[in-house]
Amino acid sequence: AALQEMIAGDIIIMAAAVADFTPIEVADKKIKKEKNEGLSLSLKPTTDIAKELGAIKRKGQLLIGFALETNDEIANAKKKLKNKNLDFIVLNSLDEKNNVFNSDYNKITIIDSQENVTAFETKPKTEVAADIVNKIITLVQ
Repeated sequence: AALQEMIAGDIIIMAAAVADFTPIEVADKKIKKEKNEGLSLSLKPTTDIAKELGAIKRKGQLLIGFALETNDEIANAKKKLKNKNLDFIVLNSLDEKNNVFNSDYNKITIIDSQENVTAFETKPKTEVAADIVNKIITLVQ
């Protein structure tokens, strides 16, 4: 669906990955517990929608992505930025000082395609959204 919508869009914001992995085998009914029986789950990577959109991005289109990192945050976000052909990436840090989930606050860093890094202070998510929109506005002017 995202690939179809990409054609008409000028600004595409990839707010979140659906899932990075999916089970290789999917049970058609409930898996019952059995005594002394172990369970192993094999996973395969899902389609990287943002990367596919980046591959077909046309001139003048903006593609914005997000990254949630737990280590080497800036370096990993820069890799995603380039790998997915994004115009900028919003980095969410998942450390003890920034509880992104179950909170009305967030602390982000925006990295653009020239690898300019702009770190923002912790603020309400409504203000974080405004920071992201303001970055988009600077790119379309």
